[in-house]
Amino acid sequence: MAHVLYVASFSLLLAKLSTGQREVTVQKGPLYRAEGYAVSIGCNVTGHQGPSEQHFQWSVYLPTAPSREIQIISTKDAAFSYAVYAPRVKSRDIYIERVQGNSVFLHISKLQMKDAGEYECHTLNTDGKYYGSYSAKTKLTVIPDTLSATMHSQTLRKEEGEPLELTCEASKATAQHTHLSVTWYLIQQGGSSQTTKIISLSKDFTLTSGPLYAERFAAGDVQLNKFGVTTFRLSIGRLQSSDRGQLFCEAAEWIQDPDETWISITKKQTDQTTLSVQPAVRDFQVSITAESTFAEGKPLQLVCLVVGSSQDPQLQVVWLLNGIEIAHIDAGGVLDLKKDYKDRASQGQLQVSRLSPKAFSLKTFSAGPEDEGTYSCTVTEVVRTPMGSWQVLQRKQSPVRQVHLKKPAARGVVVSAKQQAVWEGEPLTLLCKTDGTESPLSVSWWHIPQDHTAPMFIAGMEQDGTLQLGASTEGPRSHGSTRLDKVDRGTFRLEITFTTVTESGVYECRVSERTQNRVGDLYWAHNISVTVKSLKSSLQVNLMSRQPKVKLMDTFDLSCIAKAAYSGLALPITVTWYFQPVRSQIFHQIIRITHNGTVEWGDFLSQFHKKVKVSQTSYCSQLLIYDSTVEETGMYQCKVEVYDRNSLHTNNPAKASATSYPLKISVTLPESTLRVNASHQYQEISINSNTVIECNVSSQHARNLQLAITWYFSPISSSTSWLKILEMDQTNVVKYGDEFHTPRRKQKFHSAKISQNLFQLHILSVEDSDQGTYYCAVEEWLLFTNGTWQRLGAEKSGLTELKLKPTGSKVNISKIYLTENATEHGNVDIHCSLEGSGDSTSLYSVTWFWSRGDTRRHMLVHLQHDGLLEYGDEGRRRHLHCYRSSPTDFVLKLHEVKEEEAGMYWCSVAEWQLHGHPSKWVNQASDESQSMVLRVLSSEPTFPARICSSAPLLYFLVVCPIVMFGLLLISLLCLYQKARKLSRESLSAQKEKALWVGMKGAGGWTADRREEEEEDEHN
Repeated sequence: MAHVLYVASFSLLLAKLSTGQREVTVQKGPLYRAEGYAVSIGCNVTGHQGPSEQHFQWSVYLPTAPSREIQIISTKDAAFSYAVYAPRVKSRDIYIERVQGNSVFLHISKLQMKDAGEYECHTLNTDGKYYGSYSAKTKLTVIPDTLSATMHSQTLRKEEGEPLELTCEASKATAQHTHLSVTWYLIQQGGSSQTTKIISLSKDFTLTSGPLYAERFAAGDVQLNKFGVTTFRLSIGRLQSSDRGQLFCEAAEWIQDPDETWISITKKQTDQTTLSVQPAVRDFQVSITAESTFAEGKPLQLVCLVVGSSQDPQLQVVWLLNGIEIAHIDAGGVLDLKKDYKDRASQGQLQVSRLSPKAFSLKTFSAGPEDEGTYSCTVTEVVRTPMGSWQVLQRKQSPVRQVHLKKPAARGVVVSAKQQAVWEGEPLTLLCKTDGTESPLSVSWWHIPQDHTAPMFIAGMEQDGTLQLGASTEGPRSHGSTRLDKVDRGTFRLEITFTTVTESGVYECRVSERTQNRVGDLYWAHNISVTVKSLKSSLQVNLMSRQPKVKLMDTFDLSCIAKAAYSGLALPITVTWYFQPVRSQIFHQIIRITHNGTVEWGDFLSQFHKKVKVSQTSYCSQLLIYDSTVEETGMYQCKVEVYDRNSLHTNNPAKASATSYPLKISVTLPESTLRVNASHQYQEISINSNTVIECNVSSQHARNLQLAITWYFSPISSSTSWLKILEMDQTNVVKYGDEFHTPRRKQKFHSAKISQNLFQLHILSVEDSDQGTYYCAVEEWLLFTNGTWQRLGAEKSGLTELKLKPTGSKVNISKIYLTENATEHGNVDIHCSLEGSGDSTSLYSVTWFWSRGDTRRHMLVHLQHDGLLEYGDEGRRRHLHCYRSSPTDFVLKLHEVKEEEAGMYWCSVAEWQLHGHPSKWVNQASDESQSMVLRVLSSEPTFPARICSSAPLLYFLVVCPIVMFGLLLISLLCLYQKARKLSRESLSAQKEKALWVGMKGAGGWTADRREEEEEDEHN
């Protein structure tokens, strides 16, 4: 027999190895998915012998009926679904996706709470025989959607380069272990309105950026920071124009399935914030200066000048001759020359250089005909990206400058200037000097402005000294702005007292000589290039502070430093200080110190008037703020306006102005130095005596901030947490704790402030219940100028243990643990008993307590030794009654008990005896009982209870069947009796008829008798 079994099992093993065994696997559970979201459950079958494409059927077993199969959907039978799922299958809220012939997914697009249950994937047999598993189950649990993501919707208008901060609040309250991911998106403005990922914090707490923000994220310009549990802040250090659009935050909740894969179960998006980014004003102008003619073999120099950009821009310059590039200098100073010019530079005949950050020179030491033509320069402002490449910000091209080759002049006329480059407002002096002749000379000065080709007449002097002014020099020039005089016989001087930017360009001096033997005048000319630089072009203002984080009530200073290339001119300036409070978008003026020394206060921030001092020197202003408060936290900014002397005389506006970047100053709270005596104390006193417990503050802040004192007590006979006796807040207002707010307790305990550092708790007529441990908690509070309080620190004192001297008396309460059930709206009696008969000379008081599971206990009622009742809550007087049923028994009766009154009840009994002369009742000792657990059952009747509670209905249901049965039995008996009677009568009639027939034959019946019988028979 054993041999046969071995052969059979071996054959079965071979068959299994040769044919394979069918196995159905389903995604491992339990799976947790959120209500309203989709779920996908995979199912796979292997080892089958039939066609490659298998059929699948899905069913569910609901928690309400775990053994009942409810059919959902099938790949083979369209009518497979039960009615409860058919509409959802038809609308494709539930559908099957076939991944392969032997693998499918069950999809539920929008989960409902009723979808929770055990799902079974079943495959139909195609093998010809059953071998292996044909179904598999997994559990799906549907949980509520608790994810929330909020952000205040707003419209922001920023400038390029400004910072941006947006805050998103995201939270979840799912009971299962889940992770949260937060992603910030930008919907860019334009036709496509595509959504771009900015930065995200993944479920595994990894920060990643979108492709368009990778470089800025690597450079730290784009950040995502988490504050607390629910706050996620997006920070962009320098906004770009591509950042404009709608920004929003998306939070997703993730859960890990049993196969250790993470699945997103919920997803929420916040409202959108609209951001507009204005391009920063970085405009500049490019000019080119050169002599209009040059002599062959003489040097020729051209200067490309940038006016109006920032202080130290990064510039690339391209030189062009007749529109063809001849030289290129990049932002790093690398020079690239075309072949011909590279050869001339290597021979020392050509030099291309940077004269200053904004001036570039092209100089030919020996000019020739090949250098004649139209010159221009192109300037490109660039900035280096965090990845090392150059990004173009803007590009400008100068006007063209035509340069002609000329022959050397026959007579020498030389124009010179003390300075060929002056700042606007400075005087410009030009000298025109000629040599040779003794003849009288006349001179005329001409000006060719930048971007112009036609010269304009400025001033002239005839041979007889007559002075002529051009049309453009009238008006202001008549007040002495332009002067022309003769220094000596061959030297003429042109002076412009107050220059403006428009007076840049080429100045030409033309000298004429009249001779007797010539019909016309001899004419010679020479010119010089002059640049009048704008004051605004080099003005830069920086705001600095040595202490951006300031301690409360300290003094801090801010320095506004103006940097300009013309600082040596000592031009008058006006400085204005601004302040932007926290949670405000507007800068308000603090103070303005004008160029003539006038002080103008702002009309909004009055708190600065008595605590601000401004000291000012040339191009530097310092703002000192004394006794700083939290109200001074915010952004500070300064503005510098520069005037030239002409503006001061003509009441014109400032020639240049610049504003610093905002500087944040944070006023922080001082560190607390509060210290309280932490040593432990022990007191043993006689009963009914008074005592004092001290709370000594050993150190506190130098400004003597206000203190709040709270006294705590833990009874020696209780395991409950600390009870608050009373609190004296920083304004000296006293509030008693919940357990000490009765008049008796308030009279017994009171606090006293002895000095700034010493506080006392007075306890009068110490009783046995006052034994325990005491301590004080001290808080240090600071009062702001706006009337609000801020806590700086808190300290606890050491413990003081208070005990009574032994008196030989002891109260013992029964410690039996009880549990009692009560019906809602019924009455309950709770008992508390003394062990022993008690002392006949003593009186007893009892206090009943109640707790609902938390550590806090509530005093319900106190029966004093003299019989007076005191309630913890007067509102419960009608529902509570406390009395002494015997010398050793105390009873608490609860009337119309409610479900919320369930919990633990216990009593505390104190013994009172007469002491002293005159005699006084004194608390000798006390003890607490074991807690009794009270359960309150709901009074709402069940169906059988409702039936039993109705007497008529009960009588009807019990008596009616008996009565009906009795009536039925009587009816049956009556029918039975009637049937017997009829049977008897029928038998008697037959006998009589037989007798009558016999008698008829015998002739014994008369006619009358026969008629009577016939009538009876008929009846």
